[in-house]
Amino acid sequence: MSLFVGIDVSSNDFKVRILDERGNEPVKRLRVLNDQPGCEQVARYLSEACNKENEDRLVIGLEATSVYSWPLQMFLAEDHCLAPLQPQIYSFNPKVVANFKKAYVDLPKNDWIDAWVIAERLRFGRLPEGSQVDFRYLPLQRLTRFRCHLIEMISREKNYFLTNLFLKFSTLAQGTVFSNTFSATSESLTLEFFSPEEVAARPLDELIDFLMEKGRSHFEDPESKARELKEAARKAHRLRGSLLQPINLILATSIETIHALEKQVKKIDKAIEAEIRHFPNTLITIPGIGPVLSAGIIAEIGDIRRFPNEGALAKFIGLTWRSHQSGDFTADDTPLTRTGNTYLRSYIIQAANLVRQKEPEYKAFYQRKFSESKTHHHRRALVLTARKLVRMVDALLRSNQIYMPHGNRGIAN
Repeated sequence: MSLFVGIDVSSNDFKVRILDERGNEPVKRLRVLNDQPGCEQVARYLSEACNKENEDRLVIGLEATSVYSWPLQMFLAEDHCLAPLQPQIYSFNPKVVANFKKAYVDLPKNDWIDAWVIAERLRFGRLPEGSQVDFRYLPLQRLTRFRCHLIEMISREKNYFLTNLFLKFSTLAQGTVFSNTFSATSESLTLEFFSPEEVAARPLDELIDFLMEKGRSHFEDPESKARELKEAARKAHRLRGSLLQPINLILATSIETIHALEKQVKKIDKAIEAEIRHFPNTLITIPGIGPVLSAGIIAEIGDIRRFPNEGALAKFIGLTWRSHQSGDFTADDTPLTRTGNTYLRSYIIQAANLVRQKEPEYKAFYQRKFSESKTHHHRRALVLTARKLVRMVDALLRSNQIYMPHGNRGIAN
């Protein structure tokens, strides 16, 4: 017999409700603070409830809301008093709980009701694949998700930099001179010249020397590039003198911020590469997938055995499509579910884009789907390629074998 425990978690407290297999509430609800003594109280409360009701199985559910539930999840999984019950701990996507709640019309909205709905969802069964927590992968997951956070910060800072660069040197921001606005040469030009007028007035020989020095002699025709730069400076918008000083300060500070964030990304990459060594990683053998991207995929999937097949994994990722059929009508355009793990979906799509550039089998598949698509050709072809890649990821993780190109599969090493 089982007890089903629903816990509503906030940054301040835990609200706990327990249901038995008949849907009755055998013990009083519990509210405790979200701290270490609170975790200890929850563990004692659950242990006493199981002893009182003579139950031998404990199923615990929480919503995956930020990190506020992590200490409690880990404490309950490791608590020696609960160990004989082998508690199963599930972390639900909030959409799963919200959609289940819709079946109970006229339910009020409060934390105690939310805890009851989670317990009822556990009692109902047919739990989503991949919702059970595996704590072994949490350190790697925290590192890879933090890296995503840093990359997003860099992207936002670069966009902010470009808006201010347009005010100072509009043609440089438009990319008419350098293909990469954040190259060393472009950044040096932004920092060392006060305004476009100063660039336009600089003798051609000096600009050539500047480009040769900052570009480390990588320009094939520095004289032509210098003339192009002078022309861009003449065409750039002119900014009022009183604005140039603060804009230059903002640009210099923004570049420092970008460099600092990029330095942190390199530090995190090293930590990720060290952490991924604790797990088998055959994904790195797929052309185009490096250690950091493979680590992100493994961190979100966890133990592949928690998914019965690759279809369940695809559903967890959110790479499935909803059919739209009624009577004799079947819609041609079926939307992507997009209800799965957003981090993992992003990693898989990034990986698919890299693999299709390296691996002939995936390149041919992508091109075929691109030509078959009626709209959004690249996006549709890439998502379908990602869905194909899921099968490969599932197979490699499940068999712990290295990737073999299509023509070599079945050939013994």
